[in-house]
Amino acid sequence: MTESTRGNHRAEAPTFSPLYRQIKALLTRGLQSGEWKPGEAIPSETELALRFGVSQGTVRKAIDELAGENLLIRRQGRGTFVGTHHEEKAQFRFLRLRAEHGGEPGGMESRILDCRRMRAPVDIAKRLLLRSAEAVVLVRRVLSFEGRPSVLDEIWLPGALFRGLSADRLSAYSGPLYGLFETEFGIRMIRATERLRAVAADKASAPELGVEAGTPLLLVERVSYTYQDRPVEVRRGYCVTDRLHYHNELS
Repeated sequence: MTESTRGNHRAEAPTFSPLYRQIKALLTRGLQSGEWKPGEAIPSETELALRFGVSQGTVRKAIDELAGENLLIRRQGRGTFVGTHHEEKAQFRFLRLRAEHGGEPGGMESRILDCRRMRAPVDIAKRLLLRSAEAVVLVRRVLSFEGRPSVLDEIWLPGALFRGLSADRLSAYSGPLYGLFETEFGIRMIRATERLRAVAADKASAPELGVEAGTPLLLVERVSYTYQDRPVEVRRGYCVTDRLHYHNELS
């Protein structure tokens, strides 16, 4: 494989096989570095093939995988764009809650309860790969669907990555939370893992959700990752289950 020069830019050539995986890694590096920002178009397959000194088919296969992971979005007749959490179809990408009729719950409203910096509890530091007692930001909010409080979220974020995040800033923002993280802090959530368990509403969570203490809740614990599998969010969502259910498709 050869190296090619585009203007004054000397392209990096992949050195390992399979070839399309190395092209995918180079494209991912460009996304991570901000060479192509969320919502922007990337160069055409022809341009990228010339840049990396490979065939268009190799580039296409790499882009297909990135599109399958929602990092890139193909738009017929317009090109390929960097995925963004501001895309309507991406806003609920990690939301697995469904309404009684089976569709996405409508009329969602977010009410910020608290946003403060603190030392990371041991378990949170471990999941975020932080040093013991390193600073984190804790965000607490209630999600309501169609006017009914349904989810109490506890969101833990690395303090070093989210300097300046405040309750006022969160309350003034009307878009998706991950969109705020992406636009104002340069953090894009790429993938997430979740685990579920049943819990009972305690005296602190029950009033926020409008239920009696002891009411069964579904606890959804999520760890979200950005590029290079770096964990950047731990989220605990306490969900009222009489009007929502957790939905996942297996294939």
